[in-house]
Order: sequence, then structure tokens, then C-alpha cells
Amino acid sequence: MAKKVVATLKREGGRSVVKCIKMIKSPETGAYQFKDTIIDKELTKEFFAKK
Repeated sequence: MAKKVVATLKREGGRSVVKCIKMIKSPETGAYQFKDTIIDKELTKEFFAKK
């Protein structure tokens, strides 16, 4: 999976996007889950500010 993401981000139009991974604690079990997404560089602060 990582190879596909790296290849996508290195394309000509893909230089302004990044892959963000955030760790979220589940309220039911207390276990941690990972949420990952590919977004524009300008939206990274908003992504990490959300709960």
C-alpha cells in the first residue's frame, strides 16, 4: 500500500497533497485506532485539530 501512495504523491499534480495519519482512542474499548487520509497540504492543521 505504501508504494501506491508514494507513487501517487510523486506525480506531477500530486505534489501539493500529503498523507496524514492520526491516532484516535476509541471511547467504547479504550483501544487506539489509526485514521489515515490523503489531503492537501493547506488542510493538514484542520485535519489534526478535529477530534
